Amino acid sequence: MIKRPLIASRRCLPKAVDWTVRIASLLLAAPLSKNIRRADVRVADRDPGYVAGKGFSSVHYVHRALIVFTVLAVAAFQPAAGQSFIIKNLGALPGGNYSNALGINERDQVVGYSIAASGNTYATLFENGVVTNLGALPGGNFSSAAAVNNRAQVVGGSSTARGNDHAFLFEHGVMTDLGTLPGGNSSSAAAVNERGQVVGNSSDLRGYVHAALFENGVVTDLGTLPGGNESGALGINNRGQVVGYSSTASGNAHAFLYEHGVMTDLGTLSGVGLSHAQAINDRGQVVGVSSTANGFVHAFLYENGVMTDLGTLPGRSNSSAFGINNRGQIVGESDIGNNSYSPHAFLFEHGMMTDLGTLPGDNFSEAVGITERGQIAGNSTSSAILWTREK
Repeated sequence: MIKRPLIASRRCLPKAVDWTVRIASLLLAAPLSKNIRRADVRVADRDPGYVAGKGFSSVHYVHRALIVFTVLAVAAFQPAAGQSFIIKNLGALPGGNYSNALGINERDQVVGYSIAASGNTYATLFENGVVTNLGALPGGNFSSAAAVNNRAQVVGGSSTARGNDHAFLFEHGVMTDLGTLPGGNSSSAAAVNERGQVVGNSSDLRGYVHAALFENGVVTDLGTLPGGNESGALGINNRGQVVGYSSTASGNAHAFLYEHGVMTDLGTLSGVGLSHAQAINDRGQVVGVSSTANGFVHAFLYENGVMTDLGTLPGRSNSSAFGINNRGQIVGESDIGNNSYSPHAFLFEHGMMTDLGTLPGDNFSEAVGITERGQIAGNSTSSAILWTREK
């Protein structure tokens, strides 16, 4: 099992795929790194998994034109524990046996990535039983989709001909390179709102990585918290409020909220340690993960200046929240907190955290996003999945 990288989906990936993710300078502790999502930050020139001239994998380039595959969906359904949910396996690209979901919109379009028959990993759209390969930027051999809005605009990261990762926007069958901050060579997109504003991160002229806004062909540096030198944006709502993480003067990463040109430190549950904000809804409610006074990490909800500990599933020590809708329903994962790392997805609503279960025979699941109708996208061991509440 590959240990969860920093700022990445905590999926158990095949060893053939190196998903080492860097924000090493944030000095995140190992327990926290397991509970932070997004396969969206891989800055090539400082990624320990990067090989100069070869990028992040040895797989071959596939033409970036849209390739649509219709797959026979695996008939794997299982009621979620304690809830009236059905779990559906969304499948994978033909010839591949691995897929991962990272985002969902109100049209139930799910995006993420899948391993193809060639061994290449590509940004993927799952919709109505069809698995679509979104390809890669010209000359690239890897891509991953992180989010999709209701206009079907997909954002994420792709390797390029030079071997660096760049943020992309995919719409109308075309993948567009969103570029980098001036002087930077790598970038990645993590979220997009209905206005088409995209956030993520980019390296700069000095080699640092900063949270970035990509809009109308311009890449804007969102800066860092006071005393920090690196940051990353993970979420944006339709009001343009941005959340993410930034290093601080203490060397620890803290969750931030960025609005009106000002980045605000959201603090931590214990008053010390680490935190990351991972999503924000249109009401300004923020969710993420924070270290606690007892050394574990817990999912949090931040609203009206207060960070609230959401606790864990029964018998478990760690948790992390990855998504929240405008109804205040929160999804994420909760883990035992030992080296086995076998988290279960949860839904938090009405003050209660509910185990959503896994596909039959699996011991791992995570929920990454939830729609206003309560459709939940996530993953179970090696498959992208969708939880649907039974009527």
